[in-house]
Amino acid sequence: MSIRTKRVYEPYDTSDGTRVLVERLWPRGFTRERLHADLWLRDIAPTADLRRWYAHDVTKWPAFVERYRAQLDAQPQVVEQLLTIAARGTLTLLYASRDPEHSSTTVLASYLAERQIVNASVPGTKGIHKQQG
Repeated sequence: MSIRTKRVYEPYDTSDGTRVLVERLWPRGFTRERLHADLWLRDIAPTADLRRWYAHDVTKWPAFVERYRAQLDAQPQVVEQLLTIAARGTLTLLYASRDPEHSSTTVLASYLAERQIVNASVPGTKGIHKQQG
């Protein structure tokens, strides 16, 4: 079980496991075949309003992280869907951002990893396990 992030422009690899596009917009120039995405969860991406507010202004990064995590808290079903995929094997979150350090996908991966750890420590939690590796 692991959660990875990968730019859509990086080559497909069979070790990616389940590939999930976590962008609100489909990446330009990509067909479904070229992207090799198993699933597209646009609703897990930051809202259009949050994206416009942030506008990749890294001075807003701490506030963006806080606001995006609040959005994730409000979507437990979609979060659970990703955690279930990760519990079965490798989950690769696909993103298009040029700045991986300040990408919403980085926030999402961290958020999911934290939930894996919490769920692993709570008895009777839907088979979600602690992240390894």
